[in-house]
Amino acid sequence: MLVKSAATTASPQPGPQGSSQSSSPGSLGAEAAPERRSPQATSRVIRDPRPGLAVERFFTRQGTLQGVDPFDTVEWEQRDAVISGADGKVFFEQRGVEFPKAWSQTATNVVVQKYFRGTLGTPQRESSVRTMIGRVADTIYGWGKADGYFKSDADAWAFRDELVHLLLHQKMAFNSPVWFNVGVEPRPQCSACFINSVEDSMSSILGLAKTEGMLFKYGSGTGSNLSSLRSSRENLNGGGTASGPVSFMRGFDAFAGAIKSGGKTRRAAKMVILNIDHPDVVDFIDCKAIEERKAWALIDAGYDGGFNVAGGAYDSVNYQNANHSVRVTDDFMNAVLRDGDYHTRAITDGRKLEAYKARALMRKMADAAWICGDPGMQYDTTACRSTTAVSTCSSTTRRATSRR
Repeated sequence: MLVKSAATTASPQPGPQGSSQSSSPGSLGAEAAPERRSPQATSRVIRDPRPGLAVERFFTRQGTLQGVDPFDTVEWEQRDAVISGADGKVFFEQRGVEFPKAWSQTATNVVVQKYFRGTLGTPQRESSVRTMIGRVADTIYGWGKADGYFKSDADAWAFRDELVHLLLHQKMAFNSPVWFNVGVEPRPQCSACFINSVEDSMSSILGLAKTEGMLFKYGSGTGSNLSSLRSSRENLNGGGTASGPVSFMRGFDAFAGAIKSGGKTRRAAKMVILNIDHPDVVDFIDCKAIEERKAWALIDAGYDGGFNVAGGAYDSVNYQNANHSVRVTDDFMNAVLRDGDYHTRAITDGRKLEAYKARALMRKMADAAWICGDPGMQYDTTACRSTTAVSTCSSTTRRATSRR
């Protein structure tokens, strides 16, 4: 598909299905396209008059204005999508679904279970890849028409047909939130990953839990660096000792495990980061390995060892819905090389708290990762050296740089 800038802005016309709807006949709850605009109308996204895009066909053929529908260029067949366990127990089935003959049975099972929308067993349930791809491609086509992206109707049709071809022939695929939400939700959530910040206050901590929950609901994953939260070795303003980020991670993890991502069978996905100089970094490094050993004990006691089994060993321990990473700096890595000390620092005032041998911390990370796969490592100095977005660099690197 080749896209060129053109000189004029086209006004929206009826969608590919011959109506003002931006989705295919099988779509669920897709928005109707806005009213037609004059050729000189401005985009609701960019408030200035702008040229439209000229789209050349690469994979598809020009016929009439619409071209040859890509859906008519493949051979279709009826299949059954059935997912069963090793013991033959059926976990999911939808029979009589329509798929391109070239698609594998594995692709059929995954797409039907995960991405067909509508309640299973009802007329509203999608039953064809034709409908699913049409729902997404025609909705995006409708957005482009409504916002004046295309030079002409022919360019809009070319965009739609090329997109359908790429999806239909498995030359590209959208992420899960697109399949979950586009053509279904009025304002669909399409990004797969969201990075969320949190401040050292109870309202912000609870706000993060809500934000993550709503992102999980529509199929996205989240990531947060919890190094802004004061440690369990520091005091609260009103007296007493703070819980620390590792404690709050239990709550975040429980929410992630309870919410089915995108309303489907998979659980939500999280990434949690802690800086190497955070006072609770040792607890963070060890926490998932400790839970792994608990799971082993439960398995030895007869509990099911499957990961996603209700009431099983891994369903009974913490931190199973998140990937953990320690964010390290060049200062720390150099301390590892020379077998030097490395200090953690208080979140509230930056004073030095505890000294550790840097190699001992590195060994602890390696041992924990050998047990359970976590934590990983992020190289903060290297990332900040490579990015133009200075504000994304952690306070650890900013402090390290200021001390040089």
